[in-house]
Amino acid sequence: MENGLLMVISAPSGAGKTTLAQSLVHAHTQIKISVSHTTRPPRPGDEHGKDYYFVDNETFDTMVEEGAFLEWAHVHDHRYGTSKAEVDRLLASGAHLLFDVDYQGGISIMESYEDAISVFILPPSQEILSNRLRRRATDTSEVIERRLKNALNEMKHFDRYRYVIINDNLSEAVTILNGIYTTQVHKLNRMRTAAESIIGEFE
Repeated sequence: MENGLLMVISAPSGAGKTTLAQSLVHAHTQIKISVSHTTRPPRPGDEHGKDYYFVDNETFDTMVEEGAFLEWAHVHDHRYGTSKAEVDRLLASGAHLLFDVDYQGGISIMESYEDAISVFILPPSQEILSNRLRRRATDTSEVIERRLKNALNEMKHFDRYRYVIINDNLSEAVTILNGIYTTQVHKLNRMRTAAESIIGEFE
């Protein structure tokens, strides 16, 4: 069995990466979203084990000390981390794994998995990003302003990624992301075994 494909999507908060990631998962049943551990409190509608593994600071500290994380980072006063054992298990099972992470986590993952397919999502403008954050109505004005200030630093890392999508029109962005995924799945190195099996029937 071929190991699964590993795909990383990063973006500043409010640029639409989670919406795009979910659209890709809904369109392709073989894709699973990597579930991160976080010290962030659950938001309304969040489910433990589905959106995140919500843990306290003591548990997170223990996992860091044990080297359990593939990557972990401070993001907006909370910590997020990805379990390496879980990633390797899913990839070995043939599942295609999607990471919806900030740029710090994305770069760490790419350093560990050189064949990772990486995509950076950009908002079309500062004004639109600000409007999107305010419409979410999940954060205080102070938090929104901090996210906007952090966005510039985050976006400066776009050139560490293989692909860039400007999320101006959601349906177009979804089409582009699907195109990136399907192109990678059908590359020669992933299709060789299946192709040789078919050709073998004619010999």
